Amino acid sequence: MVEGVSIAWWAALVGLAVAIVLILRKLNATYALLLGAVVGCLIGGASLAQTVNVVVAGGQSVVGTIVRVLAAGVLAGVMMESGAADRIAKTIVAKFGESLAIFSLAFATMIICAVGVFIPVAVLIVAPIALEVGNRLGISKLALLVALSGGGKAGNIISPNPNTIAAASGFGIQPSAVMVGSFIPAVCGLAMAVLLATLLRNHGAAPTLAEAGNGDAGNGESARELPTIGRALVAPVIAIVLLLVNPIGSVLGIGLLTRFQVDAMYILPFAAVIGLFVMGQGRHLLDCTKAGLARMTDVVLILIGAGAIGGLITNSDLSTQIVNLIKAWGVSGSLLAPLAGILMAAATASTSTGVILGSSSFGSSILDFGVTPVAAAVTMQAGATVIDHLPHGNYFHVSGQAMKMTVGERMKSVPFESIVGLTMTIVATLVYTLF
Repeated sequence: MVEGVSIAWWAALVGLAVAIVLILRKLNATYALLLGAVVGCLIGGASLAQTVNVVVAGGQSVVGTIVRVLAAGVLAGVMMESGAADRIAKTIVAKFGESLAIFSLAFATMIICAVGVFIPVAVLIVAPIALEVGNRLGISKLALLVALSGGGKAGNIISPNPNTIAAASGFGIQPSAVMVGSFIPAVCGLAMAVLLATLLRNHGAAPTLAEAGNGDAGNGESARELPTIGRALVAPVIAIVLLLVNPIGSVLGIGLLTRFQVDAMYILPFAAVIGLFVMGQGRHLLDCTKAGLARMTDVVLILIGAGAIGGLITNSDLSTQIVNLIKAWGVSGSLLAPLAGILMAAATASTSTGVILGSSSFGSSILDFGVTPVAAAVTMQAGATVIDHLPHGNYFHVSGQAMKMTVGERMKSVPFESIVGLTMTIVATLVYTLF
């Protein structure tokens, strides 16, 4: 908190509302969040100088998250630019065969996300394969997108992606703890995605031959030779193993493993570089890091804006008012984390932004109810997947274009994607509430 600054709770809400409205009006999310923070501070009684201090302090609070997100960009860049993600997706679909086509597509997207690739990029990678399979087997584009998007959501909550890093940083824990804690909800989300897609396989038009034929060209696969599956798996396997060493040691009570406390900031770039050289593409390291940084730039900028809003709320009494309100209504405090994730992700149409806003704005209130940091992070992140795919976000349009769908066709999948996210949220909440 900034010394000498006390902002009214209602002003913090107004600032947050201003930011959300501006995002819905298509203003750049970073500017919308910064402007919302400034408006909230000024109408809440802060001076111009104090407002600057609040915004700067809020931005400083997310520096740790920013550093880890930039580190994750190295792994994401390597997986995308080297062709490793493409190879993993193709291998999974080929191994499971036509009888398990829907499962293989959902599982492939889940794995691509789980190894550190953004969900829009994961869908872009798997979409050409899905269109070809859908055309050959007569599976509707609606079912295909539900499988891809649902599988992507499941992989997204167990990956070293910005949303996981933000959830962990927001509650002062390691990303690996969130990844492990989200595993059961992710499996349930995958199962629901496969079930829904199977039920929808004959609802709507299947991809045409022309749509299926245009897939490879859009993905650029013919222009490069993909690495072998063994080499493609080196980077993600190293990253996941090293990230899980400490949690496994804690669960099994092995002191040596517990003392292995190497941060994701080191692990993710290390695994990426080793994997790139194993694939024989070490000469492309600079290109991969450049591509990864480009993918992370928007996230970093949004983090700064979210930190500013977090600074506004931290310097207000909003947290106290929320705790009092929930106690008066008799609602379980454990529900605040998933609800915050749902609402913030819906407002911004982004999983990562929803988690960033939710943890920075309501983190202290959630922990005041006695909710453990791991439970708060896992349930909030799961909640952020419920309605993060709305039309005012990029994912809605990127995924629709990847599957050759009109806006109307894309809208039909929204409720089914929400069911997948809601399944993961309910499971996560039950696991951390009952056990």
